[in-house]
Amino acid sequence: MFISSYSSGNLVVAVALLFVGALYICFSSRLISDPISSLGHSGNTLRTIKFPVDELESALDSAAIGNNKTVIITMVNKAYVEEVEGGRTMLDLFLESFWEGEGTVPLLDHLMVVAADQTAYDRCRFRRLHCYKMETEGVDLQGEKVYMSNDFIEMMWRRTRLLLDVLRRGYHLLFTDTDVMWLRNPFSLLSNNGTLDMQISVDSGIGAHLINTGFYYVRSNNRTISLFQKWYDMRLNSTGMKEQDVLKNLLDSGLFNQLGLTVGFLNTTHYSGFCEDSPDMDAVTTVHANCCRHISAKVFDLTLVLHDWKRYKASHVNTKWSPHAKCWGSWNDTQYTPKT
Repeated sequence: MFISSYSSGNLVVAVALLFVGALYICFSSRLISDPISSLGHSGNTLRTIKFPVDELESALDSAAIGNNKTVIITMVNKAYVEEVEGGRTMLDLFLESFWEGEGTVPLLDHLMVVAADQTAYDRCRFRRLHCYKMETEGVDLQGEKVYMSNDFIEMMWRRTRLLLDVLRRGYHLLFTDTDVMWLRNPFSLLSNNGTLDMQISVDSGIGAHLINTGFYYVRSNNRTISLFQKWYDMRLNSTGMKEQDVLKNLLDSGLFNQLGLTVGFLNTTHYSGFCEDSPDMDAVTTVHANCCRHISAKVFDLTLVLHDWKRYKASHVNTKWSPHAKCWGSWNDTQYTPKT
């Protein structure tokens, strides 16, 4: 009887220890890095803190499973999930490019869609994607935000603040605009050995680096977190400027060097755009509808991009891209009414 009681006691202690151990593993897995370095410090000393498992953390964690804490992030609002002329949506085209691309279908498991309004969030959930509804704090971000309008600039800054939050949680990110067609897996070309903190697309490969924040890869560390914090803080002194131009100014000012931050620029041969087409379909990885003013023109011309790509896949003949006529004409389209 004594032996039986003693064994039961040991069993209770063992179960208790297992329970405590499980709790420790659960909470310790949520430890993330918080920057403590100043702007001029190039080191990477980190202080670990516990982050609450909120909706953003949950969406990030789901998208990053099996991908070394790297998440692909895009952002949509109502205008990007509703049909335009031709019955297509921007989100439809974006997702179709993953299905038509080479080695890109598995990447959808690591895509997190940030919704700026309830309509976009509902459409994302319907698509069974990893979705997060961004808090907009009373600002209406659901209609089309035409390039360089006040609402467009505000949306870009809200996006920057969210991406800062993602980096602070310890996640590496590849941000992509929804008007980027993914034709091949970009990770096969991006430097993943940690030597580059940031890799960003450009509008043109000629002369100065005309960076484009519609497609870039960032590793989470003290240097990049400090950059994004400074970048976001600059909004207060940059009235009328889009965040892309502010980041370019920070690059030109030498801030990247002060932080010890290394940056790579993605050439337009592999990362094509409407500003400068890739001449080589054998090499192209993504195609961005940059240098284009509104959604209707983007959807029309990106539909042609996918047609060109499908034709190339069938023949493997390196041909020219279809003209981006709608986008070129969008700058003079004075009659255009933005989608509400």
